Amino acid sequence: MTITLAVTLLLSVLIGVSLGLMGGGGSILTVPILAYVAGMEPQQAISTSLFVVGVTSLFSAVNHARKGRVKWKTGLLFGAAGMAGAFAGGTVGNLIPGTVLMVAFAAMMLATSAAMIRGRRGGGAAGPVGDMPIPRTLAVGMAVGMLTGLVGAGGGFLIVPALALLGGLPMATAVATSLLVIAMNSLAGFAGHLTSVQLDWPLALGVTAAAIIGSLAGARLAGRIPETALRKGFGIFVLVMGVLVLVQEPPSPANLVAGYTALVLAGLLATCRFVIPVCPLRRPAATPPLHRH
Repeated sequence: MTITLAVTLLLSVLIGVSLGLMGGGGSILTVPILAYVAGMEPQQAISTSLFVVGVTSLFSAVNHARKGRVKWKTGLLFGAAGMAGAFAGGTVGNLIPGTVLMVAFAAMMLATSAAMIRGRRGGGAAGPVGDMPIPRTLAVGMAVGMLTGLVGAGGGFLIVPALALLGGLPMATAVATSLLVIAMNSLAGFAGHLTSVQLDWPLALGVTAAAIIGSLAGARLAGRIPETALRKGFGIFVLVMGVLVLVQEPPSPANLVAGYTALVLAGLLATCRFVIPVCPLRRPAATPPLHRH
């Protein structure tokens, strides 16, 4: 075993830890590991990422399902719409230059990191647990699926907020259901990429095995780390990874536009988190009039 392969497999354990712990983030780690450590071409790294994340998410979803956390109706509808979008995105992704895809991937990483650091207003969904309306489920699922197939992202950090905020699912259920959707989206996107990309199957299977081992560790860590600290810490980590991906890519007009767009978006989201909360969003309560005697 070469040093490069050993480092790749060791880092791949983090893919599973992220999926088992957070219900997302696997592709954010997988693509840079495969592209910059294993030395894969961008399209091959993205295609392999879809396979690794899809299989690992399916494995983790089965574990969560045994504990009754998966919302099957919402997950299957969301995932079915996502599979159609992921296949289309994967097919279109083969026609886009690799460097543009990597910059687009970095843009998603920066936006994701800002959203993670910002957090959810109100601390999560409230109200009775129910399935998302079918039209909304299909529309959001299709959009997330297209992003999945296009840039090799499982979409967990898009799916979990959608399920928690729009579907009213508790976070534990949203994470578990997200893994089911990620598996469906990723494997469908992988099928789209297979039309023109050849995989290094021994490496792909080795990375997948290491990620599955990591998912077991991530599942055990779940609940032991405060959610707020974990979310913000992971957001900072993703931010650093996104910047590193941008630095690695050669400058070009398309890359610069995508990079600057990502930085502006991340800055706006960060501003919403750190500036707006400082300002009074609500009018101060009126002082009750003094009663004259």
